[in-house]
Amino acid sequence: MLELRHLRTLQALHETGSVSRAAARVHLTQSALSHQIRVLQAHYQSPIIQRHGHAVQLTEAGRRLVQLAEKILGEIRAAERDLAKISQKATGSLRIVLECHTCFDWLMPIMDTFRADWPDVELDLVSGFHSDPVHLLRHGAADVVIGSEPGLQPGIVHFPLFRFEILAVLAPGHELGKKRVLEAQDFSRDMLITYPVPDERIDLIRQVLIPANVTWQRRTAELTVAILQLVASRRGIAALPGWGITNYLDYDYVIARRIGRRGLWSDLYLSVREETATLGYLQDFLATIRQVCFAKLEGVRPLRAAKQRKK
Repeated sequence: MLELRHLRTLQALHETGSVSRAAARVHLTQSALSHQIRVLQAHYQSPIIQRHGHAVQLTEAGRRLVQLAEKILGEIRAAERDLAKISQKATGSLRIVLECHTCFDWLMPIMDTFRADWPDVELDLVSGFHSDPVHLLRHGAADVVIGSEPGLQPGIVHFPLFRFEILAVLAPGHELGKKRVLEAQDFSRDMLITYPVPDERIDLIRQVLIPANVTWQRRTAELTVAILQLVASRRGIAALPGWGITNYLDYDYVIARRIGRRGLWSDLYLSVREETATLGYLQDFLATIRQVCFAKLEGVRPLRAAKQRKK
């Protein structure tokens, strides 16, 4: 009765706490996912989830099944990894270009895990800012780009990772902190602190300020912690991924506000050359990123593969 698809569904429910987000994660409709849960509950004659508005919590029975899911799905991934090593070459390289500066924090532990699983695959970061990272892919100077999806390009494959919300970051007691939601004009009142990248690579500027014809002042800092220090010392305000500032919010080092009524959202992709896309170690690297990020990063949402064809 219990199938792998059920285990994946339960794991997604555990990690997202939402039927809609779990359904998107496992590529089902909400009604199909709910049907799976009803079938399991009828089979075990015990509730598996409890609904609280739009959120869900696992019952004791649900948590037990999630423990099973984590064990079995982990074993399946390990077996698939071993089979990939047997059937394909287990040597190669993954030289990674990071377009998303804050990705560094979660990527480093994933790289350590990957090195242990694939010791014969060279794994490294390509340092510096690159205005056209896909150009590096085409010319063999990089193997992976993690960043926004640059649109359809011949010979390049874009794998969706996740969607995340960008929040305005302010010093505690900042005047704008009285507002629940910041609008475009609010960013004209203070210095905007960003990473040292062009305006067109900054979601806040591209998606919010320019369309609203708002002017801004900007200074830059290389590191996330430096940006947060500047914000906390009232040198300006910033816009950063919600998952990248959770610890600082917990300790009241800074405060955060939503940008626009529906929020400012960004999509993250992993891009590779076509000949790299099917390699076993690349697929395992991709799976590890998704697994770790959905389990540990606050507020990330599934990103459907269909989005790759919209540009």
